[in-house]
Amino acid sequence: MSGNSFGQAFRVTTFGESHGTAIGAVIDGCPPGLPVETAAIEAELARRATARSRFVSQRREPDRVEILSGVLDSVSTGTPIALLIRNADARSKDYARFRDVFRPGHADFSYQAKYGRRDWRGGGRASARETAARVAAGAIARTLLAAEGIAIRAWLAAVGELEFERGSDLEAGESNPYFCPQPERVQELEDYLQDIWKAGDSIGARVDVEATGVPAGLGEPVFDKLDAAIAQAMMSIPAVKAVAIGDGFEVVRQRGSEHRDAMGPAGFGSNHAGGTLGGISSGQPIRASVAFKPTSSIPQAVDSIDSAGNPATVKVTGRHDPCVGLRAPPIVEAMLALVLADQLLRDRAQNSKPLSRE
Repeated sequence: MSGNSFGQAFRVTTFGESHGTAIGAVIDGCPPGLPVETAAIEAELARRATARSRFVSQRREPDRVEILSGVLDSVSTGTPIALLIRNADARSKDYARFRDVFRPGHADFSYQAKYGRRDWRGGGRASARETAARVAAGAIARTLLAAEGIAIRAWLAAVGELEFERGSDLEAGESNPYFCPQPERVQELEDYLQDIWKAGDSIGARVDVEATGVPAGLGEPVFDKLDAAIAQAMMSIPAVKAVAIGDGFEVVRQRGSEHRDAMGPAGFGSNHAGGTLGGISSGQPIRASVAFKPTSSIPQAVDSIDSAGNPATVKVTGRHDPCVGLRAPPIVEAMLALVLADQLLRDRAQNSKPLSRE
């Protein structure tokens, strides 16, 4: 299976399956001398963890990280960093009934069509469990970016019909398990999710993310635009169906006189473009929105087929998220961190720009 690596200068390869022995990541290209603390990585994993509320999967994984290589005395050596996260709460028997039946809306059918076989235990590589490895790698990327003054924060922007306003305090979402930027509306969100859950259904969500402190000049024109790298990163997250940069689809209703960001000695007057111009960062905050589909793992019966092509009925029960977007902000942050870390190192190599920490 190819397609398990992301990035060029800061390159991350993830491995492992949802119900296998472990998952993990190998980071190639991390500069030497970067502080790498297990506690910092596990803190990011704790933000992504399941079972933080009753409205997400109740799978309980400790997500302890083992650093196998590339770090000595809590500092990167410049060699590949290997991170291992063991699976402790896999229940493969819960998926035994799907060994020969395809779950609609999942990757079961397409994996079988491509490879002639599939890991039926929780979706294998297609499971959201794989994203823990991305968050672990992203934690190291965030350390690199922080040394350059770059910070990233994502928040829950919408769940179904509910939309949430981001205030000036981006840390407000950290006060609740849903990353809701309006903590005073958490009860409203929970009541809404409770109705969805009682109906045996699920709902989609939108996560917005912003990176501040990004210097102008990151990204490559034409095929390797910064916008394109961000879109690829976000679309690679399980359940993501749409990505927008800046105002996104709102530009359809805008006029050029409204959308263009006026410039002056003090900087830009607005940021409709989302921090990129011609595929290169403008020095403004990078803004993106990511849409997550409603999960297909719901207890409502649906028509399907088995591996022989015969009609079948599927009803999924067990530990599943009625809204996968609720715990997606740390994953979105991690993927944007991987993009920016990679672009920063590529820019440094091409234009001989030193990192500020050196």
